Amino acid sequence: MKLLDIGEVSKKTGTPTSTLRYYDELGLISSVARHGLRRQFTPDVLLQLALITMGKSAGFSLEEISGMFGLDGTPNIPRQEFHIRADALDRQIRELTALRDTLRHVADCPAPSHLECPTFRRLIDLAHHRGTKKASGR
Repeated sequence: MKLLDIGEVSKKTGTPTSTLRYYDELGLISSVARHGLRRQFTPDVLLQLALITMGKSAGFSLEEISGMFGLDGTPNIPRQEFHIRADALDRQIRELTALRDTLRHVADCPAPSHLECPTFRRLIDLAHHRGTKKASGR
């Protein structure tokens, strides 16, 4: 099996070598050898790094991500937690879509004053209602 030098891994994944060393120190990935001072990795590290990147994008901490790998480095995906994160992303997408639509309306509203625009007033009321609902934890 051909090992990948830390520089190759960095180039293939776009992950800085300093981050790769940090992940190695945390145990998220494992170097299997050294060529001089340069760490060497098996090709499996590319999949592990893709999963780490996806996990970070989904809002998982590095500690949570480390629990997604078995002792041998194979993925051990917590499916229920992924469902929970996906549901949270769906809620965030809906909220961001509503915010985007409000901003577009405000930018394009033909009313002389936004306070005279019934659509603007309705959107502001909805935004305020959502904000107070979130603040109260409902």
